[in-house]
Amino acid sequence: MQQYMAEITLPSKATTDYIELIPLQRSFVERMFKRGIITSYALAVDRSKIWVTFFTATVEEAEAVIRKFPIADYISYDIRELAFRNSISTLMPAMSLN
Repeated sequence: MQQYMAEITLPSKATTDYIELIPLQRSFVERMFKRGIITSYALAVDRSKIWVTFFTATVEEAEAVIRKFPIADYISYDIRELAFRNSISTLMPAMSLN
């Protein structure tokens, strides 16, 4: 398995049709998190970009997930394979209350 990052460009004008897909998009992303396929998902404050990291065998598999996004008809994207990805959750052990 490899890690990939997609930079997704969102539409500059949000139509009603696009806005109505946002709850479906959130649900889809949550399912991909639970399956371990999407490992991070971030939205720019101006809502122009989304950055998503994937844990898939190939870049084609990551692209296939993006094509299944409910908002897929409204976006463009660029995917890059990552050499590594660090985050605070990967650097610090989980806290135990015991």
